[in-house]
Amino acid sequence: MTLSPSRLTQIRPVLVVCLITLLSGCATSTPEPPDVSATQDALFRQDSEPLPGIDSTWWRRFDAPALEALVQRAQSDNHDVRIAVQRVRQARAGQTAMASRLWPTVSLTGSASDERSGLPDPVKQGKPDTRAYRGAVDLGWELDVFGAARAGADAAELDALTTEEAADVARWMVSSEVARHYIVWQSARLRLAKLEALHKAQMDTERLTRSRADAGLSSRFDVARAAGEVQSIQAQLPPLRTWIAVTETQLALLVGANPNRPLPELDHAAAPWLPTPPRLSARQPAELLLRRPDLRVAQKQFMAEAARLREAEADRWPKFFLAAAFGRQDLRLNALDLTPVRYSTAALAFTMPLFNAGRLRAAVEQQSAKERMATLKYEKAVLGAVKDVDDSLVALAQERDRSAALDATTQERLKGLRHAESLYREGQIDLLQMLDAQRSVLAAELSAIDGQTQMALNTVQLASALGGGWQDAPTTSTQTSPSLSPESLP
Repeated sequence: MTLSPSRLTQIRPVLVVCLITLLSGCATSTPEPPDVSATQDALFRQDSEPLPGIDSTWWRRFDAPALEALVQRAQSDNHDVRIAVQRVRQARAGQTAMASRLWPTVSLTGSASDERSGLPDPVKQGKPDTRAYRGAVDLGWELDVFGAARAGADAAELDALTTEEAADVARWMVSSEVARHYIVWQSARLRLAKLEALHKAQMDTERLTRSRADAGLSSRFDVARAAGEVQSIQAQLPPLRTWIAVTETQLALLVGANPNRPLPELDHAAAPWLPTPPRLSARQPAELLLRRPDLRVAQKQFMAEAARLREAEADRWPKFFLAAAFGRQDLRLNALDLTPVRYSTAALAFTMPLFNAGRLRAAVEQQSAKERMATLKYEKAVLGAVKDVDDSLVALAQERDRSAALDATTQERLKGLRHAESLYREGQIDLLQMLDAQRSVLAAELSAIDGQTQMALNTVQLASALGGGWQDAPTTSTQTSPSLSPESLP
């Protein structure tokens, strides 16, 4: 069920201008003047169809089947999502109840009575035994002359739409959380594999150093130094194993599974790897923000409060009621059977408030304040959405540059380590210098892993900020609204 366009036009137009102005500020170049009517239509669009060219299943772009399976499972089995679905059922039932006010109420009534006094027949002439059967159809209808019932029904409909959007919010958030924890899980496994390989190499170095010391080619200081490096790396392994285990239990909780049981989607035997974040188009349409479920929730909340304000204002006017009854009665008095009687009644009544000590006016003022608060919350949500996008774009662009520098650093330090190992074998440098080269390579590799992890996490954050998707390639059609187009967007 959707609202009519005439009712949508009653919403404050200042919000549309506010949204256009805010989105225009996200562009690095001055866009063409936006089409206000087109943006308004998009802002108040009640369907949830994806925009053309928008990939709403953004997690598939990471090319990780396990991640895709976890997200799909979480969107159906996550407890927050399931609770939100039940709220939708509750709200839809409330909408049906409120919409029923617009229609008449028809009920069927019936009764049967048998009254016997046991008195002598002469006395029964004044108080006869009575047996009666009655049946009737009753009709009651509140005529919605001033629109109070219609406004209440609209508010209930918007409440139901709000719960549907809230369910999308739950799916939106759980998808991002699953992707984030999966990336963290793979990152921790990759760090652990790197440290375990280095730990094995350091143990080999320690054994070699002890052999050289036995042969008089190394000192006790070199042996102690090599043994200390082994213990230092070994001390970093337990926290990583803990991190992996905690992340797995969190993923199980997100998909609604028992944390005590391993997830079949997580393959521990497979080599760890970080999902490669996709490279995005240099321009993203501003309409992406309109797909954010939290904005759509805030939008429908203030629209519902506006409908309740109309209901409160209509309560100050007269109410009209129509009542009717159609029935039949079969009556027996003592031994006398009376002919069945058909009867009907109809009445039109009204009630009008004359004096209520300001109660109705106060109700209007109270609801007006609620409507204004909901409007401000929507404006705040728009500002927060723009901030999320700006922060995500900047973080992603800067992390791309940082990751490139970290990768270059790792390559250079690996060259230096190979040269140091060659010099150490030839006896031109001591063990301390070679261990320093190994530590520098380890630090560079771990930093590179951190950079790749943060790149993937920032991509997830951008997908969330844009409402759960992005545009892969520029559209060929002319845009009539501002675009999100930082120059450094990867």
